[in-house]
Amino acid sequence: MAIDIKAPSFPESVAEGTVATWHKQPGDSVERDELIVEIETDKVVLEVVAPQAGTLGEIKVQEGDTCESEQVLGSIGDAAASSESKKDSKEAPAADSKSESKPAADSKAESKPAAGGKGETLEVKAPSFPESVAEGTVATWHKKVGEACERDELIVEIETDKVVLEVVAPAAGTLSEIKVQEGDTCESEAVLALFSAGASGAAAPETDSSDNDSASDEGKDEKVGDKILAPAARKMVAEHDLDINKLVGTGKGGRVSKEDVAKAVKEGTAAKSAAKPAAAPKAAAPKAAPAFEGERPEKRVPMSRMRQTIAKRLVTAQQTAAMLTTYNEVDMTAVMELRKQYKDTFQKVHDTKLGFMGFFVKACTEALKRFPDVNASIDGTDIVYHGYQDIGIAVSSDRGLVVPVLRDTDSMKLADVEKTIVGYGQRARAGKLGIDEMQGGTFTITNGGTFGSLMSTPILNPPQTAILGMHKIQERPMAVNGQVVIRPMMYLALSYDHRMIDGKDAVQFLVAIKDLLEDPARFLLDV
Repeated sequence: MAIDIKAPSFPESVAEGTVATWHKQPGDSVERDELIVEIETDKVVLEVVAPQAGTLGEIKVQEGDTCESEQVLGSIGDAAASSESKKDSKEAPAADSKSESKPAADSKAESKPAAGGKGETLEVKAPSFPESVAEGTVATWHKKVGEACERDELIVEIETDKVVLEVVAPAAGTLSEIKVQEGDTCESEAVLALFSAGASGAAAPETDSSDNDSASDEGKDEKVGDKILAPAARKMVAEHDLDINKLVGTGKGGRVSKEDVAKAVKEGTAAKSAAKPAAAPKAAAPKAAPAFEGERPEKRVPMSRMRQTIAKRLVTAQQTAAMLTTYNEVDMTAVMELRKQYKDTFQKVHDTKLGFMGFFVKACTEALKRFPDVNASIDGTDIVYHGYQDIGIAVSSDRGLVVPVLRDTDSMKLADVEKTIVGYGQRARAGKLGIDEMQGGTFTITNGGTFGSLMSTPILNPPQTAILGMHKIQERPMAVNGQVVIRPMMYLALSYDHRMIDGKDAVQFLVAIKDLLEDPARFLLDV
């Protein structure tokens, strides 16, 4: 029985996609979860894998054609039908069999160049940029002309004003010509280089007897340790920097599919040990002042595209919003005692550290529900009220400040918040954050306290109307019940857009956060 191959469900902001590459041709045998076709949208490239083992039948949408969400792209016949068809062909007259076998061999030979056959020259193109990204800058070439590389090996990084995009080798072969040098700008889908497929020793040896005539191991399973990973799952594991040993495979023989990895990413169950982020401050070492020569040296370097965008957004926020800041202080005693009491148990149960940010995210989520104006945004002359809480967390990276977003924080558990933030921090420092992870958001939290800031005035993240600034926890003498006691105190700063939020609401919102943090049982018990 044939099963339809359908395009994935596109996000609401994506109207249609383009079929970029068919990795299998009609008649080719495929395994379950093996990569069949790639669909390129204006934001990302989506992979479509085989829903079952069998043989690829009819292709209904050709390469270069557009397709809509969940549109039927082709069909797969089951393995049984495939074997029966082979049996029937064997029972046919020998002369007919021979005469029919030659065209089949010819079609196979003709299909090789489409997959990046040996000696073929391919174009290395920039990805399709989102609508909000006009152009990018070639940041780093990881391969030089004449250097051999494997298929899907990183060749060049392109820096846009939002994220760093990676361009990989289209096949095994050699980089033959670079057309856009480091530091030069490029547009969406611009040709960056020329690539000679199969021109290196990295290419797989040719064989006519194999049914798997692909130019690489892209569509093959790979055994890593005691886990067997599908190709799409393998790529997703690398993107999210997951611990392979923590993945649970639901496929045949414990095979890990793309769906298994996606589930682990969503639940945060396969994140690598949280012990590594402790060394994060060392990541700033490469930014040390360069060595100068001479008596009064100077050095001029171009501002990165991301830094230019950050500067532009900050200036725009100050020029367009009626921005005010209100301050308060919170006694962190209750949170610190709760954390001290349960941090070891928490790490054993959830495999992540219990930090302070999770408490602030949950406290802000509860306060945003009580004060919907703070959770709203301004769109021209309209006010958009959001019935959900998507909180952005400002993360520092070598390339600049980025703000990945926690979605639906009201439904997230404390452990989910901590795991997701750790994952965002790791991917931000590695330049692996996706555009979709940084879009949207109804409120933002920034923590200058990690760098020792005692007090600051955070700047709004448009079109949001408020942002919370956390600061360093410092012991100070406080008057409690008529006596002076030493308490761990933190200054809080709430910057808000006075066009949308009145001073009374801003102050009460910040007081609500203070009250919830000083008695965390209130938001844990929802009282």
